[in-house]
Amino acid sequence: MERTPIIIDTREIEPYSFDPVRVVTQRRALPAGDYSVAGLEGRVAVERKSLDDFVTTVIRSKDRFNRELAKLRTCEAACVVVEGSLADVFARNYRGGAHPASVFGAVVSIILDQGVPVFFCSDRQIACRFTQDYLTRFHQRAMENPDAKE
Repeated sequence: MERTPIIIDTREIEPYSFDPVRVVTQRRALPAGDYSVAGLEGRVAVERKSLDDFVTTVIRSKDRFNRELAKLRTCEAACVVVEGSLADVFARNYRGGAHPASVFGAVVSIILDQGVPVFFCSDRQIACRFTQDYLTRFHQRAMENPDAKE
């Protein structure tokens, strides 16, 4: 089985540790997101956020994040992965005074208005696994159908 060549953005401070049997990684600047696949950087991207960072970003840094979402929208497949659950949002298990309804409203807006799916993945370990499998599956599809959208 060919290992998926995952690119980790150079700005990613605490990168995921993927399964070395399934993935080979390298670091370089990405046009969008924190993770992508080598050779497919313009087609697939994953933006990773801790729950605290996600809340701060969607409430206090909306303009900057909207620019990032605009870049993600240019990809064939892109998403935001949050290391936390919606239950954590409604229980206010994050730093800052943002109201859970405001955070949830921002999530719905990102999905519907910005067209970028947001996946709440419970914790960092599950978010890492989701990111690895998302990118690996996209890579497999791209290799099976190399003439697909670019």
